Amino acid sequence: MIPSISQPPSLRWTYRAYILLFYIFLIAPLAVVATFAFNDSLFPSLPWNGFTLDWFTGDTPQRLGVFSDSAMLESVGVSAFIAFFVTALSIFVATTNAFLFERYDFRFKEFLYMLMLLPLVIPGVILGISILISSNSMANYMDEVFNLEVEFLRPGLVLVILGQFAFITTIATMVIGARLRKMDRSLEEAAYNLGASKTAVLRTITLPYLRPAMVGAAIVAFLMSFENFNTTLMLTSSDSPLTITMFDRLREGSTPELNAVSLLLMIVSGVLALISVFVQKKEDS
Repeated sequence: MIPSISQPPSLRWTYRAYILLFYIFLIAPLAVVATFAFNDSLFPSLPWNGFTLDWFTGDTPQRLGVFSDSAMLESVGVSAFIAFFVTALSIFVATTNAFLFERYDFRFKEFLYMLMLLPLVIPGVILGISILISSNSMANYMDEVFNLEVEFLRPGLVLVILGQFAFITTIATMVIGARLRKMDRSLEEAAYNLGASKTAVLRTITLPYLRPAMVGAAIVAFLMSFENFNTTLMLTSSDSPLTITMFDRLREGSTPELNAVSLLLMIVSGVLALISVFVQKKEDS
């Protein structure tokens, strides 16, 4: 912990071995999945039969690649559609929540903050089932009492968006709130003293300061929505997102196409993470 204190060689080598094993534990499964995306075999397993790009570009029934699989591409579009709206709603509400909990004092503030954190500790399956039962109960009530069929309360894209929004907003609120907590209020006070309105201060000082956190929270929200499975499984209908489509394919029998999809997801996630880091460093410099 203190560099000036000498450490026995055994301790240094133990520490290095621990770090090495830790990263091997994290990276090895991803490396295996990525490797078998290029295996010239009908099954994602050993032996290695040679290199091929068929699982990305193949167009035959036996070797249908990702970019030729219309059902898989459609599910990617559904996931992107859901993730876009979940991200937009989450960032808007999370920014509002951040100001509410960081800038204002009101009764039961701590209790309401803890209540906001509940979706993080509730298993995704339980959260999805709870939302499904509640929405179906309301839809049935509207149908029986008012003879109105409220489609968005039935399993479908709207309910998936609302279900993911319920817990992703909490994470985005924590990210943006942490950034807002560190802001120097004297910058805003100086602008007020110079005659700036609240809207002008928010637009020119506060929101630009929060931009790195908002971008980071948006990337996290998009990825969490795009790759969510447990909650989505309970709320989806015939329009299956990518994770549900992959799960259905896996039950029928895994092929290296799923490895190819997983590799593409790794690449996209890595690129978005790099963008988040770049934006953060650019704003802080």
